Amino acid sequence: MNYWLVKSEPDVYSWDDLVKDKKTTWDGVRNFQARNNLKAMKKGDLAFFYYSNEGKAIVGIAEVIKEAFADPNDPNWVAVELKPKTKLKTPVELATIKADKRLVSMVLVNNSRLSVQPVKLEEFDLILALSEK
Repeated sequence: MNYWLVKSEPDVYSWDDLVKDKKTTWDGVRNFQARNNLKAMKKGDLAFFYYSNEGKAIVGIAEVIKEAFADPNDPNWVAVELKPKTKLKTPVELATIKADKRLVSMVLVNNSRLSVQPVKLEEFDLILALSEK
């Protein structure tokens, strides 16, 4: 299993929207590196749901339920399908992540603009532990 982080804005598509919809097509990604990450996602992989700009926090965990397919709005790009898995007990803010020396190499810390990014298992577990505090 692989772990990921996907970004959204709460006023564009929130965690609550994903829960209400029960699943969503994660499309509209227009960055080559993020597209390659979407292509690498496998069914059953888990992805942190992160609010960028407003909120700047990981708020939940989604599961990949459909692997990469042509983006419905532009077949030159790809999308995946996600469903909500778990809302974090406490959102983990970017400031908390950046302050933790164990997360210094996390992509979110070093390339925060990337909209779909890999997360190492150790980072995933540490974020989960931080969300329990």
